[in-house]
Amino acid sequence: MLPPSHRLRRSDDFRRAVRSGRRAGRRAVVVHHLSGSGLAGTSDDAARVGFVVSKAVGNAVVRNRVHRRLRAVMASRLPDLPAGSLTVVRALPASATASYAELVADVDGALRRVLVDSR
Repeated sequence: MLPPSHRLRRSDDFRRAVRSGRRAGRRAVVVHHLSGSGLAGTSDDAARVGFVVSKAVGNAVVRNRVHRRLRAVMASRLPDLPAGSLTVVRALPASATASYAELVADVDGALRRVLVDSR
């Protein structure tokens, strides 16, 4: 579970991360990351993470399972994210049939790419 201070909730923050941030995609996910350096006055804030799991992924049961798995993956990656950054993880339809290990590999690969590119 993500602590409340690390949750991305406002639609403006989602929009800013998706439109202005770096993007890296894999088979099951796309990660959008906006570094804290690109945000005004948020360098002391905690890194925040949000998720987008649309109906294209599957029915409600499948979407909730994918969302829970992605939340668990990102909760363990919070220390790796820069302070004040915004990260949006968007699940693709392939995430419905992906195993947990495949989701971990896809998220790690995408995160590695956006974090290297944003530094």
